[in-house]
Amino acid sequence: MTAQNDIARETARILLDTQSVLIRDNPPFTYTSGRVGPVYVDCRRLISFPKERKTLMDFAAQAIRAQAPDTDVVAGGETAGIPYAAFIADRLEKPMIYVRKKAKGVGRNAQIEGHLDHGKRVLICEDLQNYGNSVKVFVDALRAADAIVEHVCVIFTYGHASAAKFMADEGLKLLALASWRDIIDLARAEKRFDEKMLASLESFLADPVAWSVAHGGKGEDASGVAA
Repeated sequence: MTAQNDIARETARILLDTQSVLIRDNPPFTYTSGRVGPVYVDCRRLISFPKERKTLMDFAAQAIRAQAPDTDVVAGGETAGIPYAAFIADRLEKPMIYVRKKAKGVGRNAQIEGHLDHGKRVLICEDLQNYGNSVKVFVDALRAADAIVEHVCVIFTYGHASAAKFMADEGLKLLALASWRDIIDLARAEKRFDEKMLASLESFLADPVAWSVAHGGKGEDASGVAA
């Protein structure tokens, strides 16, 4: 079995090689919240790289077998989590469903698409975790349908303390292939960015609001830093 630190390092390498993580501070990226920051993460981009995608999905399946072996059903969160749920469900030979952010409003008026029996253990797949609360709508919908939801699997996590608190409060465990620490450590070791840029990124991660304000973006009145 591949060691967890090897998985994290290889995941970080893939994210950088596929330009799924971009780092720049002049000009910084502008997020939908109105804040600005020196990084943009686009894990959805990974679906277009078959070799790298296969590696990451194999890692995810391995993590689920080890940490959530009782999983009955794999669920994708609308929309970025859906392709990853499909890839992972296929590897695990498990049923797949996907969960909408809200009911469709026509036809069956379903929020959960696919067949889900009562009392099944459902693992939710997302592309990444930022502050964590975006997954709540999926968790609530599944639990309302009598599913047992205890695990969320993502390729990448920002590692925010507020996200860890949210997960604990909701009774959820996170399975993440890589974090910012893995990205920064690899980028620094391989000199992919100059030290000034990496220091700017670390400053942003330590206090995103202060960094945004200092670089002309919004502050506390903005919610979240996701692009």
